[in-house]
Amino acid sequence: MNPFVKNLAALIKVKTLVTLTVMTVFTVLAVKGSIGQDVVMNIVTMVVAFYFGTQAEQREHPDESTPFVF
Repeated sequence: MNPFVKNLAALIKVKTLVTLTVMTVFTVLAVKGSIGQDVVMNIVTMVVAFYFGTQAEQREHPDESTPFVF
């Protein structure tokens, strides 16, 4: 399979969609002035850290299922 198609298919996962949605919503709220930029930065940092943390965990242990924990 084409590497581009594989990467595109990997983007269409719930975790990715949630991450992009949260980042977009909080960025729009910050631009509108509804919430402070420091709040947006904290939330986006947590979401991105969780996203990349779970990806790294899956690469280290591909056979084990990673539980969804907040």
